[in-house]
Amino acid sequence: MEEVTTAACLPLVRDEAWLPVEETAQVGRVRRTATALAERLGFTATRAAEIGLAATEIGTNLHKHARQGVVLIRSVRGVQDAAVEVLAIDRGPGIADVALAWEDGQSTAGTLGVGLGAVARLATSCSMTSRPGSGTALVARFAPRPQWVPEWGEESAAGLTRPITGEEMCGDAYAVCRGADRLTLMMCDGSGHGPLAAAASDAAVRLFRDLPPMPPEQLVTRLHAALRGTRGGAVAVADIDLAARKVRYCGLGNIGAAVLAGDHKQGMISVPGVAGHQARTIRAFDYPLPDRALVVMHSDGLTERWGPDVVVDPLADAPVLVAATLLREAGVRNDDACVLAARPS
Repeated sequence: MEEVTTAACLPLVRDEAWLPVEETAQVGRVRRTATALAERLGFTATRAAEIGLAATEIGTNLHKHARQGVVLIRSVRGVQDAAVEVLAIDRGPGIADVALAWEDGQSTAGTLGVGLGAVARLATSCSMTSRPGSGTALVARFAPRPQWVPEWGEESAAGLTRPITGEEMCGDAYAVCRGADRLTLMMCDGSGHGPLAAAASDAAVRLFRDLPPMPPEQLVTRLHAALRGTRGGAVAVADIDLAARKVRYCGLGNIGAAVLAGDHKQGMISVPGVAGHQARTIRAFDYPLPDRALVVMHSDGLTERWGPDVVVDPLADAPVLVAATLLREAGVRNDDACVLAARPS
């Protein structure tokens, strides 16, 4: 494995707030949260106002046209500064013609409404995935200036975390390191919920980022030792070798993982245990990585009873939209939830 510097590691994203949008007043909270984040990141007053307008359009259309709509506001680190990202997920009627929905003047019940064109013009980047009858996921990123570059460059992996109802801190966390010909993914589901669970998963992220490259089973062994004295948790590492087209996976505890290729879902094995407390055996398994495959990892806040058909367009959907769709469809448990999707290229 080649040397991977700390600068090539995620998370470079901070999830700020999950906001339900079921009442008119909640649209205002979406706008205020997005604007406040932009101001905190040093955006100009004009750009912060543009972000507020776009966030209002997104929230308003969720309220009018969708069911169980939620918005995630988060920051994405760039080379010099950070961008604001607004992610909307719903269980509405879905959109039959996504391309048409971007055009101004489209306001059918199955679309997010007339504001989509304005959102796309105001955003630095914007994409959407939808399936009629299931719902829609949209992500819009707002950079502080026109020539803005994410710290990670081309984003081939993205994750989401969502705390259990009633908690502000999520006890699950993830990280990704990228080298010239590989991606290494790590996930930790801290035992329980709240600050103590978050402390365990944060410790796993810090160690993963600081350790030199090594095989997944060695990384999990080091994580197991480092989490002693914390609540511990389930941990897993997937090393994706782009040259050899394989995934070497090592999981300890209840982390779900799979390789998706076409209509096939290849589950990956985690052994029983709790990192930091109990690990009778730590073992890695190898899996083939077909062309155009997706690699997915998730905590037990998502049920494993989902199929590859959950992903609307595996070849086109951005990894963050894949993660959002999985969270909507499989994140049915009242628990901390974390999902990470990677499209190795």
